[in-house]
Amino acid sequence: MADTLYLSLWYPNLRLEALAEKLTAVLGAIAAHGGESRVYAATVWPVGWSEPPVFQRIYGRTGESSERGADPRQAVDEALELLHDDYAYEFQIGFALWELETAPNLDPRWARVSRLVRVTGYGPLFDDGAYEQDGHIRIDLGSDAPFLEEDADLDQVGAKHVEDNVRQLVDLAAAVEKASGATARLLWSELGESLAQRLAGRLGVKN
Repeated sequence: MADTLYLSLWYPNLRLEALAEKLTAVLGAIAAHGGESRVYAATVWPVGWSEPPVFQRIYGRTGESSERGADPRQAVDEALELLHDDYAYEFQIGFALWELETAPNLDPRWARVSRLVRVTGYGPLFDDGAYEQDGHIRIDLGSDAPFLEEDADLDQVGAKHVEDNVRQLVDLAAAVEKASGATARLLWSELGESLAQRLAGRLGVKN
């Protein structure tokens, strides 16, 4: 069964004023490890997830180059103009992985597909201190299917693509930790199952 993956990052004695720098560094690291270079959307949530956003912007084509999205620094600066202890700041950015595409009457094929991942920076009082569990910054990577493809019968090519996705994930985790100066990181899932164990079981059968 597909699960949702998260990567959480913590920083010692993080001041709220330093959150913008950390978020910009994380978004830049994502762009350098399979992600897009521009932010698609920014949303500011007050108090808790049940409240309506106080700021939301979907970036279309911007600037003279007519690129889709906004520069990460610009998006972060705009969102964090509303800087409060009990706010959370969410940014969406593209992240490409190998995925197995299927369609009626066509053979399945592997393709690099961009998905939206969410990068959220937490104020210390947002959602009753959710940062303690979720991290000062949390990256929502979406479904773990591209890292496992549990519904597919993996051949040598398929196993290689899944391994490439996992290697990209490992490199990303190390890169965001280094770029943003995090002192702790955790890759976890909603169901609490170990990605490493599931991957070993998945690929071990085919090797």
